[in-house]
Amino acid sequence: MTEQILQEIAKLEQDNNIKIVYAVESGSRAWGFASTNSDWDVRFIYVHTLDWYLSVEEKKDNIETILPNDIDLAGWELRKALLLFRKSNPPLLEWLRSPIVYKETLSTAAQLREAAAEYFNPKSCLYHYFNMARRNYEAYFKEDEVRLKKYFYILRPLLACCWIERTGDMPPMEFDILLNTEILDVQLKHEINELLQLKMSGEELDKGARIPIIDEFMENRFEHFAQYLKDFNFKNEPGYARLNSIFMATLEDAWK
Repeated sequence: MTEQILQEIAKLEQDNNIKIVYAVESGSRAWGFASTNSDWDVRFIYVHTLDWYLSVEEKKDNIETILPNDIDLAGWELRKALLLFRKSNPPLLEWLRSPIVYKETLSTAAQLREAAAEYFNPKSCLYHYFNMARRNYEAYFKEDEVRLKKYFYILRPLLACCWIERTGDMPPMEFDILLNTEILDVQLKHEINELLQLKMSGEELDKGARIPIIDEFMENRFEHFAQYLKDFNFKNEPGYARLNSIFMATLEDAWK
């Protein structure tokens, strides 16, 4: 599949007259709990030719397409990506930490990783993960029987909150790292691992009875972080100089 993804990336470049400087897997395959039928969620950063930027008109700054072969392609133009990076955008920060990299040319991604500590805002990322977990919980956990795979779409962002609280740093994408560092209760970890093995073995994980020990952990964390965020203060307003430098260097290197 990697070769097919690279072919689709090359086709996007040709069809749109762009250069993709960074492309990664961002969904459940990068998180480490993909099923056999999971989609391929490819995310990328791209640049246009120089003349595209020499215009006052508003232009589209993203590309999205879903292909018949279960490849979901979505990317941001570099300037958009840099502005989101300045705001400590969690999805973008995750892309930069993805364990599955399809393409990385130039030094753009490496420079952003080096700048991450300067631009990382733990408060905005905590809100992002907390709200993601809460939305999924409210959407899928209203009955005594639930779609069991949705546990992971609540646990992962909650564990990301735990990581940020503990380290003050951006959490890793891989679910197993979060599980093994943030869950200390042996029985709780065992129950989550049992569910994880079922999902990864190709089980559909349709509806089933709720798992009390996991429910208790999630509800405890919801209560904790709702209060924690009320009292959490953080100010970070990094400038544009470093991002301007990355932007100009990328354009120069891409089209020289």
